Amino acid sequence: MSLSEPNPIGRRAVLRGAAIAGATVALSPALNFASRASAATTGSYTIRFDQAPKQKILGLGFEIQSDSIGSNNNGLPSTFSSVPYDLTDSERTRFYQQMLKAGRSDRGFRYCRLAMGLYYRGTDATGKHMQDRYPGQAALLADMIRQSGIEGTSVEYWSPAPGWKSNNSFIGGTLASFEPAFLNDFSDALVGDLDNLTGQGVPVSMWGLQNEPRFSTKYSSCVYNAEQYLATFKAAASKIRAKYPNVMITADSQDGWGGEIGQAISRDAGALSLVDAWTYHRIGYDSNYQIDNDFRRLALGKPVFNNEFEYLDNQTSDVRTVNTAQSIMNWMVFQNAPTWFWLHALKPTTNAEAPGYSLGFWRPPSDTDFSHFPNIPVGHWDYNPQNWNAVAGFVKYMPWDSIRYGVDESAVLRDQRIMAWKTPAGKPVFAITNRSQTESFTYTVDTQTASSFEGHRYGPSTNNQGLGYKSGPTLTLTVPPLSIEFWVRNP
Repeated sequence: MSLSEPNPIGRRAVLRGAAIAGATVALSPALNFASRASAATTGSYTIRFDQAPKQKILGLGFEIQSDSIGSNNNGLPSTFSSVPYDLTDSERTRFYQQMLKAGRSDRGFRYCRLAMGLYYRGTDATGKHMQDRYPGQAALLADMIRQSGIEGTSVEYWSPAPGWKSNNSFIGGTLASFEPAFLNDFSDALVGDLDNLTGQGVPVSMWGLQNEPRFSTKYSSCVYNAEQYLATFKAAASKIRAKYPNVMITADSQDGWGGEIGQAISRDAGALSLVDAWTYHRIGYDSNYQIDNDFRRLALGKPVFNNEFEYLDNQTSDVRTVNTAQSIMNWMVFQNAPTWFWLHALKPTTNAEAPGYSLGFWRPPSDTDFSHFPNIPVGHWDYNPQNWNAVAGFVKYMPWDSIRYGVDESAVLRDQRIMAWKTPAGKPVFAITNRSQTESFTYTVDTQTASSFEGHRYGPSTNNQGLGYKSGPTLTLTVPPLSIEFWVRNP
């Protein structure tokens, strides 16, 4: 991940500096979106712009479906359908400008997660080296990244190339061997995969050995136990570090340091030195989970973040809109996470999982059933508002490398959250939410500045609604149920 400004220390050091040591991990979900109006209807808050900042927030990430997957994640079709490939030229431009940049003039999302062996799964004749599966695949990704102002990809394997696996398949199985000579050759191939991408103009900011290494699935996967992952990670990550020293190396894309794999890495000094950040999947969890569980306690000073978030029951809802926004905020406020990833920018209209997984939908040429998504022509896309409106304000009003400041709260409430930051240009911004489904909530916020602030509201069916101006230093803001607001100092 390159930073927005030159950094002689290197990218990994920035993420280490963004974290604060300290934390724990309960592994059971806390997903409960029953109606639960808060007893409190008011709260008092002081933004501590007068104190030392808490962290640097690097920017947000998303995943791109640059190849096809079966509906309900069932199998890997031999045909291909993807974004940006399926979109018309004008729809590609609109996708880049309106979603990936969130309407900003410069840049929006910072990272694009690229699922190797799943959404990038072409191979050479040996079956051991990744390459485009259809003509121009990497070139389209490179153009998307360039036009959207994205810094780079987060390259992670759902499966290595089949030629390295016990079953010669993307789906299931494990590596064919864990002998040192095999792992040496395998690691060279993984470096070669990055060479292939970067050689075609696809920059790489982060790298991970394996997505959810404990799970064998109906789509691309590869299972590792702790001993196998440790040996493979040490061999591969050391070569990635040597060839691509500024790429952020993450582990283990499921349980971070909290599972058997993470603990095996933590006990091995050589492996631990190769980890730049611990990555978690707390997919669709209630945002309270980040208040109640400390993910930093055994992180050994390394940052922690959630690099996949969606809703697995193929649905979304109004209350989930605010829950998603609070997930972003609570990972940062309570865990000092430097980034946060939604799963897919766009999912196809043909896939049943699309509503819970996507920020928007596109219609591929194969979908001629206009009884669903009748407003989306072939080659076009549209928003999934309940998910997109949860994320959009952060992409628009929290530029890369914003600096988060603390907030004194009269009480830490679960359904009303606050987070404050300054943009790299020094402009104060804060976000507030109300997850109550029935009651408005009034924030009294001491901004410690006499400047005026301009408000912008988001919600399940609201995107960037203008709220006018309020003059500081103390703002009284009544937030309706199921709303997210951003208040930006003007000018």
